[in-house]
Amino acid sequence: MKRFFIFMVLLAAFQSCSEYQKVLKNEDVKPKYDMAEKLYEEGEFKHSNRLLEQIAPKYIGKPQGERVMFFLANSYYEMEDYNTAGYQFERFIKSYPKSDKSTEAAYLGAKSYYQLSPNYSLDQSDTDKALLKLQNFINAFSESEYFAESNAMAQELTTKKERKAYEILKQYNKLGQFNYDMIKSAVAASNNFVSDFPGSIYREEALFVKADALTHMAMNSFRSLQKERLESAKEAIMSFNKQYPNTNFEKEITNLADKVENGLGQYTAESK
Repeated sequence: MKRFFIFMVLLAAFQSCSEYQKVLKNEDVKPKYDMAEKLYEEGEFKHSNRLLEQIAPKYIGKPQGERVMFFLANSYYEMEDYNTAGYQFERFIKSYPKSDKSTEAAYLGAKSYYQLSPNYSLDQSDTDKALLKLQNFINAFSESEYFAESNAMAQELTTKKERKAYEILKQYNKLGQFNYDMIKSAVAASNNFVSDFPGSIYREEALFVKADALTHMAMNSFRSLQKERLESAKEAIMSFNKQYPNTNFEKEITNLADKVENGLGQYTAESK
């Protein structure tokens, strides 16, 4: 019985495959439409997609065209071809702006670009594009059932960009231990970070890096510039302590403060 069951399953699969190939080669559009819809509903998106690609041009301007075009776009999404899915959803919205599926299509189109966003350590061009698409959706469909999830995705991508920017400024500061110009880049990157991401979860870390970089810059400056830069470092340290009195960098920030005070103390002694 077990062998017979396996035989029947294989036979059914073979017959189904033969029928699919037959319809695929058929010039008649209606059988392709019927089978594409059947396969789509069964979750056979790859096979459905091939048929939909063939018949989509034939249904332009026809009542079934809207349905075919949405199925085509979503089949690409289900196949994880997110580049093509995003493009096809945008085509759908332009072709059928008043469709009942327009909100879902806009959401899935934005989500397609979200899926293309790479790891934070890589180039974030796709992340920028995804954020733009998500923000457009959020602005246009604030009452949508997809609003909360779209906000969550946008926040995740924003945090990813913050992580990228933070890792860059941290790397600048690390390299600044050996390259003075890199310290300047670390300070500039810290200022840009706080300006660009005022509510970031990495704000404390970025401000600590700024205090660290300014201290290192001051301690390694020419004598004529040192006092002014020590005072800038002291100001950054005091600002950090005021904003984060219970910081995890307590030991490190205290060491920086001691270095700066010792440096400024030399000028006080000399003036006396």
